[in-house]
Formats: sequence, structure tokens, C-alpha cells
Amino acid sequence: MRTASVTRDTLETKIQVSVNIDGKGTGKFNTGVPFLEHMMDQIARHGMIDMDITCDGDVHIDDHHTVEDIGITLGKAINQAIGDKKGMTRYGHAYVPLDEALSRVVIDFSGRPGLTMNVPFTQKRIGNFDTELFYEFFQGFVNHALVTLHIDCIRGFNAHHQIETVFKAFGRALRMALTPDPRMEGAMPSTKGVL
Repeated sequence: MRTASVTRDTLETKIQVSVNIDGKGTGKFNTGVPFLEHMMDQIARHGMIDMDITCDGDVHIDDHHTVEDIGITLGKAINQAIGDKKGMTRYGHAYVPLDEALSRVVIDFSGRPGLTMNVPFTQKRIGNFDTELFYEFFQGFVNHALVTLHIDCIRGFNAHHQIETVFKAFGRALRMALTPDPRMEGAMPSTKGVL
């Protein structure tokens, strides 16, 4: 089983993330940010990753530090859980619709962090959640998971639908990339011999 537990303890947040990337898609979340928890559940369910995330953050100020730091810590946990990357598929992609919204996510466990995110949100807030914070989550994730990530919301006018399609597609793309490739068993999925 490819598992990891990572703790991040700062003056702004105290976070514990545990993942099993060969899990059943079970999520347990206690972060103080309910809408983010709803999105984390999409990653767990559609990525078939068991995730347990707790965070005590300075949400009395706003959600920024909590959202960004969860992205950072989840990225570290995923990177640690995959180990040396031998035998993994490496690339993953998914298109996911939700009613009128459609998003595409493509990921590469390249060892090189990079984020291109094009989500033209139709609202600045979803309930009390600032949609700009999703960029911070994904930037934190790619910087510490060491992945290249392309996110495009192709269409949609309901902001909740827009971001939910992104997270579902992200989960599905992760699942594809992290799945062992039996033809690559024991081999590094790179002509460089290292990722």
C-alpha cells in the first residue's frame, strides 16, 4: 500500500494529512472550511484515495492560509506516498461534466512543478468561500507534489458546478496517473531514467 502521513505546523495552521493512494475513496475531513471539505471529498471519491485531513487554522481571519496550506500538505503526502515513481502511469487526464459545466484536468508527475489554471468563475464567492482560493490550493499542491497540472473549465455558468467539475476531474486524473502500469513494472516512466 502506498501511504503517507504529513504534519504541517505553523503560526497560521496546524495540519495533519494521511493518504492511501491505493484506497477505496474514503474521506474524513475536519478543516473548518466546509466547502473545501466538499471538494476534498470529490478528490477522495473520484481518485479512489483514502484521505484523512484535519486542520486548525486561522479561519477567524479568513480561509486563505487554511486552503493554501492544505494544498501544500496534501501535495507533500501524495509525493511521499508514491515513492520512487517506478511502474506508475505518470500521466493522467479527465473530462468531467456537471449539468451545464465541463472541465478538463491533465496531470504529469514530472518532478517539475507547474500550474496552468483557466477557470473563468462566474461568481467571486460560492456561499462564504472565495473562489480565488482554489488557485492557492492548486498552486500549493503542485509545488509540493512536484507535478505539472493543467486545469481548464471549458464551459459553465454556475460557479459551484464549475469548481465541482474541476475537483472531480482532478480526482480522476490523479487516479489515472497514480495507477501502476503493469507493462512499466519496475521501470521509470521517463527516458531520463529519473523523475
